[in-house]
Amino acid sequence: MSGKVVLYYFNGRGKMESIRWLLTVAGVEFEEVFFTERAQYEKLVNDGSLLFHQVPMVEIDGMKLVQTKAILNYIAGKYNLYGKDLKERAWIDIYAEGARDMMDMIRLLSVTPPDKKQEKIDSLEVKAKVRSLPAFEKALTGSQFLVGAQLSCADVSLFEASLMLEELFPTILSSFPNIQAFQKRMKAIPAISKFLQPGSKRKPPPDEAYIKIIKGVMSHLFD
Repeated sequence: MSGKVVLYYFNGRGKMESIRWLLTVAGVEFEEVFFTERAQYEKLVNDGSLLFHQVPMVEIDGMKLVQTKAILNYIAGKYNLYGKDLKERAWIDIYAEGARDMMDMIRLLSVTPPDKKQEKIDSLEVKAKVRSLPAFEKALTGSQFLVGAQLSCADVSLFEASLMLEELFPTILSSFPNIQAFQKRMKAIPAISKFLQPGSKRKPPPDEAYIKIIKGVMSHLFD
């Protein structure tokens, strides 16, 4: 698999989905290895491939990278999706982290006990409407991009987060016209348009079968 980009994770979204999105926007083809059994994970741990014993893991440029932020930053830097200078990178990181905060809250819903799930959903909706989306709406006033004059990984993160929010709250963007216009522009990018079509490597929201596989492979995290 030398020279190819290979993603090691589960056959679902999780933390790897943002990496899939960024590679797609960068125009990078990738292969995927899906964990279905704990033995696969243990083999990677035992042969030293998983620093900190964590996934996702991405093979790229002869390296085996872990830690989601480090992977995203490497891809963004390599493919000119990380601003033109340090000041732009700082703001890109700020907005990307803000988008990831929303996505992390959404991801946690899949492992939230049923009796607490609605409370978490309600809290997420309020935080998105009051705290997060207004900040992105303001940043997009008079600008096509969150930072600077070109597409960055922050834009990709916001686009992914906005789609995830709409899956839960279909009308949540109705009060945010700049984000709606931003979404429309992003969907017009050929690589994104293709990734949104059925049959792409984009993954669906998690279901019980997916969570069961994760708990089996990463059983040490659920003891």
